[in-house]
Parts: sequence; structure tokens; C-alpha cells
Amino acid sequence: MDKVGVVGCGLMGAGIAEVVARSGTEVVVVETTSSAASEGRARLAASLHRAEARGKLASAEAVLARVRVVTDLEAMRDRDLVIEAIVEDESAKIALFTRLDAIIDSPGAIIASNTSSIPVMKLAVATGRPTHVVGVHFFNPVPVLPLVEIVPSLLTSSDTTERVQSFVAAKLGKQPILCQDRAGFVVNALLVPFVLSAVRMLESGFATAEDIDQGLVLGAAHPQGPLALADLIGLDTTKSIAEALYEEFKEPMYAPPPLLARMVDAGLLGRKSGRGFHTYR
Repeated sequence: MDKVGVVGCGLMGAGIAEVVARSGTEVVVVETTSSAASEGRARLAASLHRAEARGKLASAEAVLARVRVVTDLEAMRDRDLVIEAIVEDESAKIALFTRLDAIIDSPGAIIASNTSSIPVMKLAVATGRPTHVVGVHFFNPVPVLPLVEIVPSLLTSSDTTERVQSFVAAKLGKQPILCQDRAGFVVNALLVPFVLSAVRMLESGFATAEDIDQGLVLGAAHPQGPLALADLIGLDTTKSIAEALYEEFKEPMYAPPPLLARMVDAGLLGRKSGRGFHTYR
């Protein structure tokens, strides 16, 4: 898989493109508009220059030279591996997978999704190559966190799974774990109920956001509190994952609390909007 494509250059897409390019692999990234493409490339460049300033990278410009950000999905035509990293919306992802299937030339090319909660099977059957569709879930911040969840559907071939595992481990230097195609996979199925419990605690007036987060940082050695984590993930994404989990399992612990839904409605999405459970400047 020498030619890699990434669809989406937001926080996750830019991070995925960065780790691919840092591995020495050429990567083409597609965004919807010229302004989004410019913002995405600037996001990627800023991350690489920070890494260079910290001595973790020899040359940011050398890595950037391996990245091309465009606005035409046709650029995915010659790719060996395409990783989707768009908004966590089932209908949008299904529509994209149908388009990618029609565009990509090689019948052996793999189409992967960075979805954190949507069943991979729903994406696979939207294509004519379900054996070559797989979930490849990175974690934010992508250049820092080593874990990648590999999620084959019931139709994903063992060859596809093995090729992707090898690419993630040997090429990208990440640590893959294999997950069943269930909403939330391993990490979010465990993590999101914990975050939602913290939201309910705040909602009930049991403690402030600051005290909830301090309690977990200082009392349980967590690197950050659950509400700060939700702000980092994005409250809209947190809500989408919770809804997918609840739809699949119908367990009350997965249901998004009303406070979370109201904050998303208000545009208080966490770090990316400047305000969530905490305020950011």
C-alpha cells in the first residue's frame, strides 16, 4: 500500500495524513472546499512544525512534501488504501463509500473508515467490494496516541484484515488491536458510559465540572478528567457515539444525557468551539 488517500482533513484526517506522511508514504487528502483544504493543510503544517520544534521530527517541510491536499474525490482513483475521516454521520459515510467504490480503479484497493461507532457492515454493503472494507479507528491526537482499532465486518476478508494490521504496525508504527464489529468497538464501548456518567453527575448538581475532573486526575491518576476528555473529543462526536451505542445495545447507560444534547444544540462543542464543559481561549 504505497499510495494512500485520506478523505477529510479535520482534526482526525489531518492527524492520519500526518502519521502516514511521517512513515515515508505519499498521501493525498481530499476536502470538500478550497477553504477547508487550506485550513486542513495549515493544521497539518502547524502540527509538524510543533513536532520539529520539540525535536521529534527532523524536517517538517520534508514530511509536508509528501502530502497533497485537494478538493476532487477523483484523486482517490489510483489509491491502494483510502481512509475515510469525515463527520460521524452514518448517511454521509454510506454515501461516500458508494462514491469511492465507483471511483477507485483497483479491485484490490482497501476502503477503511475511521468511524468510532458506526457498524462497518453498513459501510461495506454500500460498496461492491465488501471484502475490502474495514474499520481503522485512530485516536486523538493521532500523532501521539499509539492505539488503532482494526474492525473487520462479517464480510471483510482475512487478507484485508492482515494487510491493514501489517500496514498499521509495520509501516505506521502503531499498535493495532482487533475488535468485533459492534458499536463503540473496545475503547468507546467502555469509555463513553464513563464520560456520560460524569455528565449526569454534573447535570444533577452533584459536583462542579472542575471538581469532577480534578477528582479523576488527582484521585485516579487519569491524565485528564472525563468532562475535559469529552471537550477534546467534541461534544457532538461524543453524543453521536452515545446514540450509536444506545441504538445497538438499548442500555440506559449509553443514552445521551439531556445536558449533553442541549450543549450540542447550543454549539458548545468543546475545544473546537472554544467552550464546552470548560472554556478555552
